[in-house]
Amino acid sequence: MKRLISYFTKFEIVLWVLSTLLITVSFLVFDRSNYLTLFASVVGVTALIFCAKGNPFGQILMIFFCIIYAVISYSYSYFGEMITYLGMSLPMAVFCLFSWLLNPFKKSKAEVKVGGIGKREQIFMWILAVIVTIDFYFILKYFNTANLLVSTLSITTSFVAVYLCFRRSPFFALAYSVNDIILIIMWTLASFSNTRYISVVVCFIAFLFNDLYGFINWQRMKKRQNGDTTQ
Repeated sequence: MKRLISYFTKFEIVLWVLSTLLITVSFLVFDRSNYLTLFASVVGVTALIFCAKGNPFGQILMIFFCIIYAVISYSYSYFGEMITYLGMSLPMAVFCLFSWLLNPFKKSKAEVKVGGIGKREQIFMWILAVIVTIDFYFILKYFNTANLLVSTLSITTSFVAVYLCFRRSPFFALAYSVNDIILIIMWTLASFSNTRYISVVVCFIAFLFNDLYGFINWQRMKKRQNGDTTQ
């Protein structure tokens, strides 16, 4: 336990504790029944703090989160989220796990080597994102997905995020931050008909702050790793 605590900075520990408390309190106030949502939220925020450190263990936790979140999305007929997480985010989390394990920084199992993509690959990524978005729009429309446009936009940002994560680009965390904002809007709309979904909104607010920190920390990692490489 001491070794685990010493692995994280004081700020990271405070961020995780506050995020977990915020999620738990909102669950006790607005839900108090769907403990699967609480469990998924805690797993998700824990995964993010490990991913912010570039630790592959975060991807293992993200795999479990994708499965649980898909079940929660199905309960509100957010088929877009369910299909996205089972058909895209889950497989990509597995690919990310292997990518991170195969690209350690200086043979360290606890930190991945920061990567990135060039301009040509960025164009390729956005072309794929457009294709995926168009395809999923009609799929979601067929299933009468709630809040179709917002759900479709969530797919676009999710695809970009997982692609950048697979390529070990620091901007994956920034893309996830944009996705968090979209999900906050989406679950806020859901909470109008059922207030227990407010706890899910709070969950993604916590995710937003963790993803923003992840982007900042990956930029630090990149500078540190480049400095170590040039020495």
